[in-house]
Amino acid sequence: MARKARAIEVRFGEQLTFWGQLVRSAFTSGPAIAWVTVLLLVPMLGILLTSVLTRGPYGEIELRFTLENYRRLAGFGLFGFDPQYPFIILRSLVMAAGTTAVCLLAGFPLAFFISALPGRLKQVALTLVVIPFWTNLLIRTYAWQLLLGPDSFLATVAEALHLVEEDAPLYPGTFAVYLGMLCAYLPFLVLPLYTSVEKIDWSIAEAASDLGADGPRVFWHAILPQVMPGVVAGMVLVFIPATGQFVIPDLLGGAKTVMLGNAIQQQYGASRDWPFGAAITLVGMAVVLGGLLLQQRFTRKGGEPGEGML
Repeated sequence: MARKARAIEVRFGEQLTFWGQLVRSAFTSGPAIAWVTVLLLVPMLGILLTSVLTRGPYGEIELRFTLENYRRLAGFGLFGFDPQYPFIILRSLVMAAGTTAVCLLAGFPLAFFISALPGRLKQVALTLVVIPFWTNLLIRTYAWQLLLGPDSFLATVAEALHLVEEDAPLYPGTFAVYLGMLCAYLPFLVLPLYTSVEKIDWSIAEAASDLGADGPRVFWHAILPQVMPGVVAGMVLVFIPATGQFVIPDLLGGAKTVMLGNAIQQQYGASRDWPFGAAITLVGMAVVLGGLLLQQRFTRKGGEPGEGML
């Protein structure tokens, strides 16, 4: 006697057998699972496997498993400790943190300003924020070279203020790099922050003010906790891509320093050291994963709007 398949209750009391549910799941979630498997999990496993293999004498990949690539990335090479790659990672993290801080300083007043505009002007302002996305990043960066050139308006103003020498451009340099990074990543911070600002319950700020709190205390205890989810989301959205950015530092910084993105590009390109490039890539992905976990932790601590205030 054939074993009768057990019926499984799904939504709205509909009964399905195991195979019926399997077929339905294959048609509904199967494409998404296949997409993630083929385009995310398989490449990640390939990078992980490549990172523990060995580079051959002519740049080929040899099937000899080793952790030497990670030791080299940590600074322990054939000639002793060399902090070159730890400094590259640290430099990239510092630049990403600096970019996040600059975007936060510029994005905070901008988000509140847009939120205070009338409805139609608000839509115009939001469109202006995302307009930089309509142009390729490389073109925008070259445009900044023109805007910061020796004959530009900004260079003339800086020269009049005795900030630069006569007929000197404003790039390459740290100022130009952070200006380009600000232009590239400001929308990533403003948009989620603006969403949180739109949801602020201003009655809480009024209650804090009625209880005698001054302006900074009202902002710190009544407003900032309400917009913190947007702040954290925006900071993560800026910090993660800024960590691997190398086009802007190259074009506006004079390519004098190697960043994490440069290091990966060099290993997969001129150096033909794919195992070491895969190791650098995995470390970069670990940084991204750490940022996401940090965002999740802060979001959970923030709880629902209004919780833990005052």
